[in-house]
Amino acid sequence: MLRFNENNEVIQEQEYRAVLVGLELNKDISYSMQELAGLAEAANVEVAGEMVQHLERPNKATFIGSGKVEELALMCENMEIDTVIFNDELSGMQLRNLEEALGVRVIDRTILILDIFADRALSKEGRLQVEYAQLAYRLPRLTGFGKSLSRQAGGIGTRGPGEKKLETDRRHIQKRMDDIRAELKKAKAVRATQRGRREKNSIPVVALVGYTNSGKSALMNRLLGDMDKEDKSVFEKNMLFATLDTSHRKISFDTNQEFILIDTVGFVSRLPHSLVEAFKSTLEEVKYADLLIHVVDSSYEACDFHIEVTDQVLKEIGAGDKERIIAYNKCDIAETEPVCSEGCDWLWISAKRGDNIDELTELIKTKIFSDRVRATLLIPFDKGDVVSYLCGKATVFSMDYTEDGTVLDAEMSKEDYSRYKRYDTL
Repeated sequence: MLRFNENNEVIQEQEYRAVLVGLELNKDISYSMQELAGLAEAANVEVAGEMVQHLERPNKATFIGSGKVEELALMCENMEIDTVIFNDELSGMQLRNLEEALGVRVIDRTILILDIFADRALSKEGRLQVEYAQLAYRLPRLTGFGKSLSRQAGGIGTRGPGEKKLETDRRHIQKRMDDIRAELKKAKAVRATQRGRREKNSIPVVALVGYTNSGKSALMNRLLGDMDKEDKSVFEKNMLFATLDTSHRKISFDTNQEFILIDTVGFVSRLPHSLVEAFKSTLEEVKYADLLIHVVDSSYEACDFHIEVTDQVLKEIGAGDKERIIAYNKCDIAETEPVCSEGCDWLWISAKRGDNIDELTELIKTKIFSDRVRATLLIPFDKGDVVSYLCGKATVFSMDYTEDGTVLDAEMSKEDYSRYKRYDTL
């Protein structure tokens, strides 16, 4: 788990012992608390206990009320707790008040997720996106991060070093956020160029989306392995947010058909808005994909909840109406077969064991290559470059040589057919 000093520099500490705290208002939060425990585990935090408060509305000063704070303080002392993790996002004032009352470090769900992302991001762009989200979170909460930032009374002659420090930190953060936005804009332009190149070459794009730890990376590796491309495999592990950086891999069939497969960051309930905003440029790859494979953990009893969360994030990034296949993963450990009521194509698969992967592959083919045109072309001998191009990009069923040129029976994209329609023998 990561901590940050007053200059927003990362301080890495390895061992934490924490109590999880949740506020139950009008609905059961047992699953959310379980997920919080999973997030804590992903951040290498030892969960020693849990507390749930029941209120009609959050307490403005301490979120859970003074009585519960006293109980929590005693719990921290008796159990030798050094960190308290809240299941909701806290204000700067709440963070400050709770730390003063408890005498231990207090973080919220958002800080925890941002810490995990900071630890897992590998690419330069990923690290920049996470840093931007961290700064966006910290900026309105500067007064809640340490007593050194406390304000003095306003007016001429009363502006003390605390206020100067606060203003300096605010300017520093705003300047850094401006710099990051500029760098991310450049990365976005590079991606747009790459995307334009793929579109020009008529290479379809398929994006893997879904809840964190649903098995997206495992499915990508299974598809790559089936294509004898194990050397291109991506990192996978049974943990939340094992993959943060978007991975691109080319999948080729023996029919000369090929597509780009994208593995994306997993989603989670109440994903911090600042994080969604920061990663929007990366997630644009999903927006422009030709097909989505929505990977769902079918071993989770209430997997419909995971589907709802994913659908909501897809809507936020402008990809809510994209054509998709729902791949209910982990059928090797699921107790019951899922029933999809969305009216879209779905399969029950196991990325780990390989169940129904061939069927999934065929369904992908059907979806992304359905607009291909089969034609017989007579290409003059002086147009050898056209023959070479089609042999590389089209599915060639037969090729014969006549006195007039090369005859190709091939299936190709609509764009390629329009380009070479003049050679059609019909």
